[in-house]
Amino acid sequence: MSAHDLDMMRRALQLADQAGAIGEVPVGCVVYHTASGRVLGEGFNRRECDHDPLAHAEILAIHAAARALGDWRLNECTLVVTLEPCPMCAGAIVNARVGRLVFGAPDPKAGACGSLMRLTEDPRLNHRVTPEGGLLAEECAAKLREFFRSLRERGR
Repeated sequence: MSAHDLDMMRRALQLADQAGAIGEVPVGCVVYHTASGRVLGEGFNRRECDHDPLAHAEILAIHAAARALGDWRLNECTLVVTLEPCPMCAGAIVNARVGRLVFGAPDPKAGACGSLMRLTEDPRLNHRVTPEGGLLAEECAAKLREFFRSLRERGR
């Protein structure tokens, strides 16, 4: 992982804070052009706000990046996300042909990039990307732990 990946994860953590501030699970995502470092798309969870089960940080960032590029193929891009992608997001990463995937905290309950399955590396699919996990993992996990602790304290 590069120093630029670290900067992008810090930005993803800021986006996760925005999600948490509006009552969403604090997950943030950035898609950048790998060679130039230019940010093409960002997103944070908005399922509750938008009443949309698809409004995960990765999906929103992929949409924005594809619009910015004018192409659905993100082969030359890196996706950086604070939490290991779920099956839906891992599928979107494969279908968008994302070139690199970097994530922070593993997700033992829903992670599809190593924890429960390895969807992004499945040889039966027409595109594969090897995930690079663990970047600022403790900081990413701490945001999630605090969010869910706070929900439990409020009885939700």
